[in-house]
Formats: sequence, structure tokens, C-alpha cells
Amino acid sequence: MGRFVNPDNSAFQVALNSPIYVDKTGLLEYTNSVLNTTEAYICNSRPRRFGKSYAANMLAAYYSKGCDSEEMFSGLDISRESDFKTHLNKYDVIHLDIQWFLANCDNVDNVVAFITKSVQAELREIYPGVLPEEETSLSESLSRIKHIVGQKFIIIIDEWDVLIRDEAANKKVQEKYINFLRAMFKGTEPTKYIQLAYLTGILPIKKEKT
Repeated sequence: MGRFVNPDNSAFQVALNSPIYVDKTGLLEYTNSVLNTTEAYICNSRPRRFGKSYAANMLAAYYSKGCDSEEMFSGLDISRESDFKTHLNKYDVIHLDIQWFLANCDNVDNVVAFITKSVQAELREIYPGVLPEEETSLSESLSRIKHIVGQKFIIIIDEWDVLIRDEAANKKVQEKYINFLRAMFKGTEPTKYIQLAYLTGILPIKKEKT
């Protein structure tokens, strides 16, 4: 298991340990139904304190190869679905919290590079010899792994819009980050390596350059 690639289920366990827990595993029934389809790109834009991060942690705990979550989900709504075990802990999951990367990066100009370097380091451990040592984009790395190994990914990005909100006046950073997202999700090539994409944020998606 890694920090960002195939994480464990400890973040979701915290939610289960809480005195008030609302079963939202019905979301998993829906995401299972759209895996590897044109509907598998989901952006959950909701107000703060709406449970977005909790849902993202739940998705990671359910799909990630980095943990065994059968007992954790036993008794919850998703466990009664016929395909519950079909998808349980069967996928390579990349789970990113952009707020964390922003807070732990020494320079906001380097956030995209920090994300890329962190994820690629773990991908090289999982798939040794597949990725070149020279610097490439994260989207190129995922495309290369799919081409050579045949493995698709589930990508979960929490707080996808934090750079758009917090760096509203920094056009250079925004453009670099938007290009990162565009490369990851737009066009034909990403459909080859993405099984499911789930992004959370508070900003609506606008139909304009950004």
C-alpha cells in the first residue's frame, strides 16, 4: 500500500468509528454501474461540510488494492449487492487531496510537479522497469502503464478546485494546474487508462477556458 497509490482504508475507518454514521455506500452501487463507461467521470461539487471527503475516502477504501475492506463494508448497503465482491479491493487507486499537496509544497508554483513526483515514485515501486527515469507527465505515466501492463486506474481527487480558489490571482499556477487536469482527463487517451474518475470540490464547473 502507498500514501497516494493503492492507499489503505484507515481514513474511512475513522468515519465508521464516529458516533453518528450515515450509510452512503449506495454511491458505490452507482460507481460500480458506470465503471469503464463514458459516465465514469464524476465531479461532485457541493458546499463545505457536505461529506465530500468522507465519500472520497469510502471510494478509496472500497476499490483500493492496498487493503482488505470486506469486513469493513460487511452489513452496509453495498454488501447486499450482487457485485459487491466483484469490485472490492480489485483496482489500482490513485487518491489525491490537493489541499494537502498545497499545504506541504514549499512553493505553490511547484504543486503540480510535487503531485507528479510523489505519485510516480509509488508507481515505480508497483511497476518496476515500466516508467522511464526521466521526467514525464503523470498522464503519460498512466498511459504507458496501461499500454505495457494493461492496467487501468481509478483516480480520486479531493478538493480539486483549491488552487482555483486560493490562487485566483496567480494565472501561471492556475494554467499549469488546468493543463495537468486537461491532460489527465480530456480526450481519447485518458479513456484508455481511466476506469473511474471522481473529483470533489465546492466550485461549479464553468464552460469557459478554465
